[in-house]
Amino acid sequence: MKTPVRHVICSSASLIAALLALVPAASQAQKYPITPQQRATAESVATKGVPLADIRPDAPKEHVVVKGDTLWAISKLFLNSPWRWPELWGMNLDQIRNPHLIYPGQKLVLTIKDGRATLGLSTGQGAEDGANLAQVRLSPKTRITALTDNALPTLDSRLIEPFLSEPIILGEEGLSQAPRIVAAQDARVLLTRGDRAYARSGSGKDLIDDPQKKHKAYRIFRNARALKDPETGAILGYEAQYIGRALLMRSESSQSSTGKDGKPVENITPATIDIVAAKEEIRVGDRLVPEPPPDIQSYTPHAGKGSVQARVVSVYGSAVANAAQNQVVVINKGLADGLKPGQVLSVLNDGARLIDSTDPQKTQIKLPDERNGLVMVFRPFDKVSYALILEITRGVKVGDRLQNPS
Repeated sequence: MKTPVRHVICSSASLIAALLALVPAASQAQKYPITPQQRATAESVATKGVPLADIRPDAPKEHVVVKGDTLWAISKLFLNSPWRWPELWGMNLDQIRNPHLIYPGQKLVLTIKDGRATLGLSTGQGAEDGANLAQVRLSPKTRITALTDNALPTLDSRLIEPFLSEPIILGEEGLSQAPRIVAAQDARVLLTRGDRAYARSGSGKDLIDDPQKKHKAYRIFRNARALKDPETGAILGYEAQYIGRALLMRSESSQSSTGKDGKPVENITPATIDIVAAKEEIRVGDRLVPEPPPDIQSYTPHAGKGSVQARVVSVYGSAVANAAQNQVVVINKGLADGLKPGQVLSVLNDGARLIDSTDPQKTQIKLPDERNGLVMVFRPFDKVSYALILEITRGVKVGDRLQNPS
């Protein structure tokens, strides 16, 4: 059973709908969340096109949308910078009149005129009425499962879905002050899905029924690990290990009575919880964190503004030294530094230091830093962020440098 953290993955239809938000014929697109910057980009590109310098030299003249395509992959076919999706999809504002429908089999055609490029739909491909094509109605929705086979997502949602709910970053006292599991039914040592356990509150009255809900949900964590800045050694936060999920069935309570010696006695009854999901065995001492409300996000890759200089802090959930494509890393910048979900950063390999063997003086030189790949921030916290490796040439390791793509 998956933790019900909900998110929105933008299909190409919803992206086009967003870009068409100011077009009268697409009045429903007004409901779709887009930024003023994306609107401005779409309007600008729709009238001007994209400079040829921004188009890949090997860009195809046309591309037929097929199963398995993503917006990122298609953007890479045409643009030097695939995160510049508003420019790619903003090119066809005039042609696509129904932003709510996208059809498998549509042909994208690249047109070059007066030193600029535009992207449109080939005539006869059902661009307006979907003739002879299987129609799939797409619109932004809260989803837990993957998109349908015919959808054209921005990225493969399965790559980041677990990280939207599993890891959390806490302060120094985060877990130590959280409610804890104190006992299990039948004196069990290890718990899993379907088992019942008992828990006590931390520093406050945490395990009390929520009158607005039938059962209050908690996530179960263990072993908060310190995340240290590779440059300064400062602790940026504590990463808690997600191990499961529980529902509060009965509140914690206490009742005063008088003992045999006449002194007051407080009888504490711990809260009752049911384990509804377990990533691994759960045990006494594990901590409970209230499940936050559904977090609706739109993950569309984009370049940030200003200068960003970051470092890789750790590779999530992996003992390997180098992270590969589609793995997740933690970086030492977050909301406090202006990072936002969807922001793309370049990964740089430090240039090697070596001796110039052609120089009689044997001068030491340093080769230039080279871009090794790209990552996308998808879950920023205050001082750190989780980022997905979109593409990579060599593995990403702790300490690698990141910056805004040029």
